[in-house]
Amino acid sequence: MAELSTIARPYAEALFAAASSDKSAAGVLDQWLGVVAEMAAVAGNDDVQQVVNDPNLGSQQIYDLVRGLIKSPLPVAAENFLKLVVDNGRLAALPEVARQFRAMKNAAEGQADCLIESALPLTDEQVHDLLWGLSRKMGLKLIPEVRVDPELIGGIRVSVGDRVLDDTIKARLARMHSALTA
Repeated sequence: MAELSTIARPYAEALFAAASSDKSAAGVLDQWLGVVAEMAAVAGNDDVQQVVNDPNLGSQQIYDLVRGLIKSPLPVAAENFLKLVVDNGRLAALPEVARQFRAMKNAAEGQADCLIESALPLTDEQVHDLLWGLSRKMGLKLIPEVRVDPELIGGIRVSVGDRVLDDTIKARLARMHSALTA
């Protein structure tokens, strides 16, 4: 996994630089993020991976196949980027490129993705209150993704980047178990 991250980094940085220099419209980074996410979804598809790993296919055939599966219109720079990735045999790195591109975009805009996991569904007001407090504490605008995970038994777990705030019953029981068996 670390190797894929290392391979993807220069591609993500180059793509982010190209997207950042594009001043043609407002919200251009969001548009690029959509394009990169779609390229990554196509490249990450198991059936596509199986086909592109066929040694009998050339770079142009692979490019044509992948480009044909992407439904969105691509800017010229995105087409060139896709061609470069295919020519270098790095199509499998595109999902990681998309993840790193999103992280760079978020950092540039002072925001971060936030995963909120709860044993029970949360109301919009509860999510809003939680995000308000966390945003103030972290100094970032948080973009929430809320999931229900009944295995947590109760409570919530919030992940922002590499920070995890775990106040679930499951985590409390695990800490109690560790303390009792130590």
